[in-house]
Amino acid sequence: MRAVGFDVNGGPEVLRPVELPVPEPGPGRVLIRVAYAGVNFGEVQHRLGDFGPADGIEVPGLEISGEVAELGAGVTGLAPGDPVAAYLPDAGGYAEYAVAPAAFVFPLDGISLRDGGGAALALTTAWGVLTGAARLTAGDTVLIHAAAGGVGSVAAQLARALGAASVHGTVSSAAKARYAERFGYDAVHLRDGFAAHVSDLDVVLDPIGGPTRQASLTVLAPFGRLAVYGDAARRPDLNLPVLPFWKNNRSLTGYDIADLARRAPDRVRSHALSALSLLASGTIRLDISAELPLTSAAQAHETLQSGLNVGKTLLTVG
Repeated sequence: MRAVGFDVNGGPEVLRPVELPVPEPGPGRVLIRVAYAGVNFGEVQHRLGDFGPADGIEVPGLEISGEVAELGAGVTGLAPGDPVAAYLPDAGGYAEYAVAPAAFVFPLDGISLRDGGGAALALTTAWGVLTGAARLTAGDTVLIHAAAGGVGSVAAQLARALGAASVHGTVSSAAKARYAERFGYDAVHLRDGFAAHVSDLDVVLDPIGGPTRQASLTVLAPFGRLAVYGDAARRPDLNLPVLPFWKNNRSLTGYDIADLARRAPDRVRSHALSALSLLASGTIRLDISAELPLTSAAQAHETLQSGLNVGKTLLTVG
C-alpha cells in the first residue's frame, strides 16, 4: 500500500512516500480503507522525535476517515463498507489502510467522509478538554488559546453549545483573528499581551505552553481552571509553586488523549460520540481550510509547524 513515513527524525523533508504491506487487524481491531487523514500538531511532534526516536519506518497520522475493510476477531457493531472516522493512538493514518482499536472507530451517521477526516482527534480533544479537564458548566467565561486552529475553532462552538456565557480567543496574527471570529467568539485578541484584555475567567484552554501558560494563570477567576492540552511552543516545562494555587483559588488541570486511550478508552469513545452528534446535527461545524494529496504531507507539516495554518488540514488518500 502507499503511505508517507519517515525513518529519521527531523524537519518536514524527512517525510517521504513508502510502500508497506497492508496491515492485518488483530482481535478487537478494525482495518480501514483510508479516504482522508487529518493533520495535527501531534504528528509534527512525532516526526521531530518528541515521542522518541524513529524505529524503522514510522507512519504518522492520528485521525482518519474511510470505509471498514475488515474486522478483527471479536469486533461487533460494524460491517465492511461502513463509513467511519477513527482515532489512531498508535498513528499510521498517512496510508491507504490503517488499523484502529474498535473502541476508537466511530460510525459517520449523517457526516461526510471529508468532515469525518478531521473529526476523530480534533472534536474528541475539544470535547474532552472542555467537559473532562476544564469541567465547563453553563454560565462559565472561557478563553481559548490558538483560537484559529483545528481544535480552537470547534472548541469555541462546543463551549457555546455547553452554555458558556462568553468565549474569548487568542491568536498570533491579525489575519488569524479575522478568521477565528467566524466561530462564535465574543472577541479574539493577539496572544502577546492578551492578559491586558481579559480577567476573572472560569476556564482557560492552553495548547501553547511557555509564557502563554504562565500568563494564563493570572487571568483566572476564583476557582478558575487552566486546562492544558498541548505544548505547541515546545518551551521548557514550567516550574510552578503550589502555594499560589491555594492562595489564589486556582486550579491547573490537563487533558491528554493518548493517556486517556490507554487508561479509560470508554471515556474517549464517549467524548467522541458526544461531539460527533453535534457535528451531525449541524450545531457545530468543521472548517476544512486545506485539502492536499497524501504526497504533500511535508507541505502540510511545514505550514503547521510554522504557525501559518488555520482551521483543519486534510490529506486526501483514497
